[in-house]
Amino acid sequence: MTYEPIWGSIIAWYLFLAGVGAGAFATSAFLSWRHPEATSMRKIGHIIAPIAVGIGLILLMVDAEAGFTHPWRFVYLLGNFGSVMTWGVVFLSVFMVIAVAAFILDRLKKNVPTWLENVGAILALCVAVYTGALLGVCSTYPLWNNALLPILFLVSALSTGAASVLCVSIVRHADEFNMVGVLKKFHFFLPIIELLLIASLMFITQSNSDAGYQSVMNLISGQWAIWFWLGLIFIGLIGPTLLETWLLFFSSEEFEKSRLAHWISFASDAGVLVGGFLLRYLIVAAAVPLTVVTPLL
Repeated sequence: MTYEPIWGSIIAWYLFLAGVGAGAFATSAFLSWRHPEATSMRKIGHIIAPIAVGIGLILLMVDAEAGFTHPWRFVYLLGNFGSVMTWGVVFLSVFMVIAVAAFILDRLKKNVPTWLENVGAILALCVAVYTGALLGVCSTYPLWNNALLPILFLVSALSTGAASVLCVSIVRHADEFNMVGVLKKFHFFLPIIELLLIASLMFITQSNSDAGYQSVMNLISGQWAIWFWLGLIFIGLIGPTLLETWLLFFSSEEFEKSRLAHWISFASDAGVLVGGFLLRYLIVAAAVPLTVVTPLL
């Protein structure tokens, strides 16, 4: 008989931090393309990326229990390239090398080569997708074993990564924050896409099995309903969308650049980060496994 892992809050933090770190690096690459003048904001992304992913990896090792006492178990993963986990180790390892290299180059006041930024951005996308595919390995959980989940986690990673960079920029580099209009508008659409993906995920999952139906009911009307509707949907997605709609499309340019507007944006982006964590935590916590019936012989 094969037993599949049951994950809790630690793995949710790992998935969240890996997504934030990957998204932050991708945001830096986006800034170098569309807003090369925002040099300090690009450096912020290079700082967040290795720190967030590094902490996430430590949490993963803690959750694995044997991570510190028998580290060679992780090395064994490199021997099976048919495994999602093996590819995850590869993506995370190479991404961390590039993220740390970019961080060091920034500290030495040297330019990060475009090729390094681009390769890092591609690996960041791979890491973000992998965090969703990792859950999908557990085929007995319909809420996890869904092709939409890696896409949802990718969009969420880009959203939370950008939000983390924007939050720090509001506090430390408000002048550059005022210049990155293209990034703000790109970031504006991500929570909307997340809402559509979450609705699609719920619809597909509830119709494919009893376990899938119970998982969705846990979220929308069961024990996790308050966290789902108030925390994830309103604070994490709808609230930021409403605030940014007002700031980007209906407020005056003068107000948009005011300090009050900055703090409204900070609250919006903080909400995105809260929603990003709750998305992963609720998907981990609410999942119900399929019931396997073993016939008597």
